[in-house]
Formats: sequence, C-alpha cells, structure tokens
Amino acid sequence: MAGIKPRNGMTVGMGSLPHRDLDAAVEFALRASTVATVPSLPRRSPAEGLIAQAVVGIDGVSLGQYGSISVDAARLDPSRVVHTDLGHEAFEAFRAFLAAAPAHAEPGRPMRVKWQLVGPVTLGTALARAGVSADDAFEIAVLAVRAHLQHLLDAVDLALPGCEQLVFVDEPDLTDLTDPAFPIAPDTAIDLVSGALAAIETRAASGLSVGPTADWASMIAAGPKVLCVPVQSSIVEAAGHLAAFLERDGVIAWGAVHTDGPIATTAERPWRQLSDLWCQLVERGCDQIALRQQCMITPAGGLGSHTPAVAERVMRVADEIGRRVRDQATASRFVLGA
Repeated sequence: MAGIKPRNGMTVGMGSLPHRDLDAAVEFALRASTVATVPSLPRRSPAEGLIAQAVVGIDGVSLGQYGSISVDAARLDPSRVVHTDLGHEAFEAFRAFLAAAPAHAEPGRPMRVKWQLVGPVTLGTALARAGVSADDAFEIAVLAVRAHLQHLLDAVDLALPGCEQLVFVDEPDLTDLTDPAFPIAPDTAIDLVSGALAAIETRAASGLSVGPTADWASMIAAGPKVLCVPVQSSIVEAAGHLAAFLERDGVIAWGAVHTDGPIATTAERPWRQLSDLWCQLVERGCDQIALRQQCMITPAGGLGSHTPAVAERVMRVADEIGRRVRDQATASRFVLGA
C-alpha cells in the first residue's frame, strides 16, 4: 500500500511506552497522535525491547528471561532465512494494536499507522557484542531486519487494508559512527541503513531515528523520507544539510518535547524553542515554508522510563505544537495562493 505523506505538524510517538496494561497502552497509542503509533512495551515484557524483538527468529540466537540475548555459534548460519514469529511474546503489543485498530478507522479514509524496528547497524553491533564475528553479525542483521520489515508490513496491510504506513528504522548506535572502535566502516554502515530504508520505500514512507549527536550529513545520505532531528541549538550547524534535505522533499520529525529533565506542562516553552531554532535555520538558508509544511512533531525520545501520566502529558504538548504548526502551514499556503 502507499505510504503516508507526512506533513504540516502531524504527530507521532517515538520509542517505547511505560504501560504495563496492554489494553491501556493500545488505547493510548490509537488516540495520542495524529498518526496512530504501534506501541512497544518493554516494562510489560523485556521481549519487546529494541534488540530483543529483532532477534526473534534468528536461528542460534536465543532470548533470555530479562531480554538478554545469547548465541550458539554452532547454529548460526548467515544464509539461513529468518522467520518472523508474530505470535511471539515480543510482538504481543503489535498484535493487540492490529486487533484493535480497525474499530478506530474512519469510513472512507485510509488509516495512518507508524511503527518502528531496530536497524541493521544497531542489531549487528549487538550481535557482535554477544560474541558473533563482525562479518556474520552484520550479515545476519541485514537478513533479519529485512525479513521482519516485510513480514510486519504484510501484517499491517492484512489487518488494515488500504492503510498508509510510516516505518522508522531505529539506529541509536549510528551516533558512534566516527568512533575508531566502531566495528564497521562508516560508508558500510550507511549502505546497510540505506538498504533497509529502500526495502521500506516500495510500500511505505521510510523514517530514520538516531541519537541527538548524529552526523546529520551521513544520516541524510542514507536516504530516509523522514528524519528525526532533536530541537537543540547544535542543529543550527547542520542547516545547510537540512536545507538540501527539505529541497529534495524530505520531512523532518522534530523532537520538540524533551523527555529528559523537567517535562513541559504546556506547549509554550517547547514551542518557543522550536520557533527560535527555525528562525536560526532560516537565517542559515532553510526555507521557512518548507520547515513548517514538511514537518512532523514527536517527543524527543521514548517514554518508557516515565509513567503513563507523563506520557499523556508529553503527547498532549506535542499535539498542541502540531496544531500550531498546522495553523502556520495553512496560513503560508493561503498567503501563497495555494
């Protein structure tokens, strides 16, 4: 099915949720953002952790009680097909979301759904740390990620015919890309991520989520449709790269609501921070209309370490910022006569 067209301050969730109650988590995920976000619940089950979920189906890799992974080197085979067992505990929230979502679909309108999966670089690094040779670790990671992506795309299409999907590849380890100790060359890492994004683009819009200190030129070079970018002053230094990304019709998912330190109770402070950053980016060459129209709003990080009440507050603030972005984007179109 066609991917979603992210724009004009649409909101999505990022990372995990803190809920232990499955039904409450799914209900929250279906209403808390303008693009319904499939939840992951590592507090409820460690099997839903970022790495734990992705190793399901890799022969020779087993999942421990608390989400740890162990490797039986004798059973590893980089050429073996990876089976995605959607019935596994690691995908329980995914299944519950798909079961509940049809009741929330509006007649005559395609449902919009966002979900995420760990990328091949971060998964490969985890396998290497667990004792797999670097060559095998990244080869297996590529096969596993692509298999999971295709199976989960199929599952969403089957449960929600006509659904518009936005799929993020989550690559927190890419922040260490230039570290001399990184297990693979930077160009190789970007190629692996680019391959995963390309596998998504045939059927959905692709997104890339990394840490706040990423090399933004390299992340853009990987080829995402949507790039997660934190609202912080250092981003101004990447203005030229972001301007080029926007010119190519790229979309920036702004991590506008901080999830570490004091949590905002209203939209005023995070909205001011986002607006100030946009002003600085415009001064450095970014198009002010593109910044608003090719834009999504997200929390700056996952909410798994907080409480459900804090998660509600964060997404409420994100929704208000998104509404203000939509108002400005609409005003821009009106001024231009669009």
